Amino acid sequence: MTEDNNQPLNEQEISQLLQIRRDKLAALRAAGQDPFLQTKFNVSAYSEHIRQNFDTMEGVEVSIAGRLMSRRLMGKASFGDVADMQGRIQSYIAKDALGDDAYEAFKSYDIGDIVGITGTVFKTKMGEVSVKATSVVLLSKSLQMLPEKFHGLRDVEARYRQRYVDLIVNNDTKETFLKRSAITRGIRNFLEARGYIEVETPILVPISGGAAARPFVTHHNALNLDMPLRISLELPLKRLIIGGFDKVFEMGRVFRNEGVSIKHYPEYTLLELYEAYTDLDGMMELTESLIRTLAINVVGTAKLPYGDAEIDVEKPFERLTMCKAVKKYSGVDFGTITTIDEARIAAKEHNVHFETRHAIGDLLNLFFEQYAEPNLIQPTFITEYPVEISPLAKRNPNNPNYVGRFELFIGTREYGNAYTELNDPIDQRARFEQQEAQRMAGDDEAEPIDEDFLLAMEYGMPPTGGLGIGIDRLVMLLTNSRSIRDVITFPTMKPNN
Repeated sequence: MTEDNNQPLNEQEISQLLQIRRDKLAALRAAGQDPFLQTKFNVSAYSEHIRQNFDTMEGVEVSIAGRLMSRRLMGKASFGDVADMQGRIQSYIAKDALGDDAYEAFKSYDIGDIVGITGTVFKTKMGEVSVKATSVVLLSKSLQMLPEKFHGLRDVEARYRQRYVDLIVNNDTKETFLKRSAITRGIRNFLEARGYIEVETPILVPISGGAAARPFVTHHNALNLDMPLRISLELPLKRLIIGGFDKVFEMGRVFRNEGVSIKHYPEYTLLELYEAYTDLDGMMELTESLIRTLAINVVGTAKLPYGDAEIDVEKPFERLTMCKAVKKYSGVDFGTITTIDEARIAAKEHNVHFETRHAIGDLLNLFFEQYAEPNLIQPTFITEYPVEISPLAKRNPNNPNYVGRFELFIGTREYGNAYTELNDPIDQRARFEQQEAQRMAGDDEAEPIDEDFLLAMEYGMPPTGGLGIGIDRLVMLLTNSRSIRDVITFPTMKPNN
């Protein structure tokens, strides 16, 4: 019985093979060759770099290190595939190059062991770029079997619970997180080239403002104070605008104590940025340029496969007011609705569920979510949101029932939220008071009054444009990932027991 037979193994056989691994480790320790005493190995090259630069690296000595993923033992010479951070590369291991003892030691290694190999770069008769080993060192012993040898790691929940194993055996998963790193790096490069500075603001906050969401709450022992974890980055960043920083951004974790779905997760990464002396149009241009730049630089194309659709971020994004979107997809024209009774009648006729506390603007938004949002496949800016659901955005001077706000929808999902920011402290207080009344009426997602933020606004806030983008959803789009947990390294899972 061996691990290399590629046949399904029963539980007893797996247990026996795991014991064999431990016995091998005990033997190594008894011989004074404990692999866990290894402290360093000088890596000089990685797999993909060697492949891409073979013409100049042929015959060059390199040192590679990684996990032994497969072996083909053939008497006096063998092959082994080693996986490093960039991918996999084949190594040719011959007895005459290593010597009898070192070659026999290699043959005793297990799939999953971490090895360091020194040798020269060459190409096999089959044309595969490889490393001809002159030495092989066991750097760490794997005491577990890689899953594809007995049942695979196909179970989605197992992939999330054991992401480290998922990364070992599923190259697509590794590629997703490499792209995520490239995306966040690309965002920083893009914004810094436009003169933005990156800042950090508190995670524990006295008041959870800036969004409509339920917070997580913890206790600060030193201050003997219950404090929420932030649900948004908005209000601290606006304080920095007031303080004289004209362009600021932060990418950081926010926490919303809400449900879990393929597109929602309670702990996620949010990009928020604010720029003084610009407005909603400036934020639209920035958003469109940012996403197009990331697509080209990270994916290599501005036409993105996503599920069954192809998302085109190359052409200008469509722009629709919320009223026009609702009229287009439901037939109801909120531009002609002037009373709450008319809005309620329309909602009942179109099976839109609402509560008595909902105002006309709330009903318009409910219509939008039910009828328009599922149809927004290609990138679309939805503009002119009702003031009732936008307590931090500036009113439209031509129609004060609406505000300077957009949300970007792609593939039926919201990817960005931007305002021409409200900078009138008197109007802001009135809206906070309205939100507070909603909280008292039972809406636990309404925003509380933040007196310090109101005080800051009274010192004077310049005209400002602001934008928020959920990084996790953006990574989903650019990696064609179905679930938000596919792009989070270690998603929180309910315990098995």
